[in-house]
Amino acid sequence: MKVILLKNVKSLGKKGEVVKTSDGYARNYLIPRGFAEEANDVNLHIWNNRKEAERKQKISEIEKAQKLAENLRGKEIKLDVKSGENGRLFGSITGKDISDELKRKFNVNVDKKKILVNNIRQLGIYYVEIKLYPEISTKIKVVIDEK
Repeated sequence: MKVILLKNVKSLGKKGEVVKTSDGYARNYLIPRGFAEEANDVNLHIWNNRKEAERKQKISEIEKAQKLAENLRGKEIKLDVKSGENGRLFGSITGKDISDELKRKFNVNVDKKKILVNNIRQLGIYYVEIKLYPEISTKIKVVIDEK
């Protein structure tokens, strides 16, 4: 019997693959537990439509990330913070601080988890990487000044 795997099955295959198994294994184990469904014409058509919709959505997300990366490339933000002796900050600059400033200055929403900040604890100029999608990133200039 041919089945479409709905989840990864260790000895059989990965999600989305069409595999051939014995009738008993499919009817008594895979299908009742929700690991697979029978690979008839209707189910194959539904599965292919679902995969196509996911592919289109992924392409759309990549295009949005590329557009945002191009928009942010070379931008500069300035943060005014309190500092002590020798330009040492009280606390540190986090991804949330940078994300809030991007939203305020450029009206751009960037998740704070996507901003890669390495312990900014001194006044100065830093280049911070923003990872928008697995292979799409950009750098912005962050200027830290004293209030």
